[in-house]
Amino acid sequence: MVDTTDDLSAPLGQNPAPRRRLRLPFTLPQAIAALLGLVLVAFLGFALFNHDPLGGEPTARVAIRQPATSEEKPAAVPPASKPAGAAATANSQPEAGQKTITIIDGSSGARQNVVVAGGDSGMAGGDVAPSTMAGIDQRLLEKSRYGMIPVAAADGSKPFKAYAMGTDADRAKAATMPVVAIVVGGLGVGAAKTVDAIMKLPSAVTLGFTPYGSDPARLVERARAQRHEVLLEVPMEPYDYPDNDPGPQTLLTTLGTEQNIDRLYWHLSRFQGYVGLANFMGSRFVAANAVMQPVIREAAKRGLGYLDDGSTPRSVAAQLAEGQAMPFAKADLTIDTVPTSVAIDKALARLEDLAKERGVAIGMASALPVSIDRIGIWTKALESRGMMLVPLTTAMLKSKSS
Repeated sequence: MVDTTDDLSAPLGQNPAPRRRLRLPFTLPQAIAALLGLVLVAFLGFALFNHDPLGGEPTARVAIRQPATSEEKPAAVPPASKPAGAAATANSQPEAGQKTITIIDGSSGARQNVVVAGGDSGMAGGDVAPSTMAGIDQRLLEKSRYGMIPVAAADGSKPFKAYAMGTDADRAKAATMPVVAIVVGGLGVGAAKTVDAIMKLPSAVTLGFTPYGSDPARLVERARAQRHEVLLEVPMEPYDYPDNDPGPQTLLTTLGTEQNIDRLYWHLSRFQGYVGLANFMGSRFVAANAVMQPVIREAAKRGLGYLDDGSTPRSVAAQLAEGQAMPFAKADLTIDTVPTSVAIDKALARLEDLAKERGVAIGMASALPVSIDRIGIWTKALESRGMMLVPLTTAMLKSKSS
């Protein structure tokens, strides 16, 4: 073996120094972690700075085609051969008050023509105009920007009296014995439960309708045909608003008088034939004199009564209504706070006791099946116990005279 110069000059008993190898400044796991970090940063940057809130969602473009006027009618097109099934589409021409919309699929571009009803903001569901409902006195209507709303006539006629269902004979009888009025509220949203209340409850039970639902006017018309008195329940601000939101056009303590009255007109226009207003929720609103006073004043001016649902001890409605000399009542209790047969029966018995003590008692209820069932059974034997079930207007008038 031939020794090199390096070997000869190396110290005895020591190995030569190893040759240097190229080393990377990071390990393989570190490189993978860095790459994943870059991917995450890029994803977060896209999510934060991309301003398309519907990114990734399927889209569709809708073109509304207004019916052509006589001056804009297209030229006649000669008949052409149609594929099978095209005849059905051709026959689906829009009728008066309807519109044709073309739905365009955003991904495939496929088009489909659909005929829809052309509703009016002043009409309930685009079907029945409130002013054309059966039994509506046209003298008791006034035009607003939302449609027709109730008003007292020049001759002194008022909706409160015109739409009351009690007869003079009933009122004379009620003056001689204790009376009970029941108001079932929250109707109009949910046609099935509303129809159940209309058809299954005695006609003397008063029905409260919210301004919502697809067709409140037709349901109110049906209720009045069954001789039920009707109230309009106006959504008002509760204490936990907006977590607890009554619905669109709610009257709010944060709005000015002009804005709240404008919203009130929207509610008033939704249907007609009601004898008065009631609060729908509204624990904060009905306790605030500054915002409640204009509403009561407006209702009184239009010949309406007012029912306080009794849920808020701090309500100022009673004092304000007295100042306007308008028909008023406050509910004594809600009979189905606990929605069981036993609890409802006890509440109805309590209502009877109150009527015996005061001469008049008013109960509130919702349109739960159990509530409708127990009220129906309770009323059958009511007169045999020396009590009379009356519409709300009769109870209001008796309370005012007593």
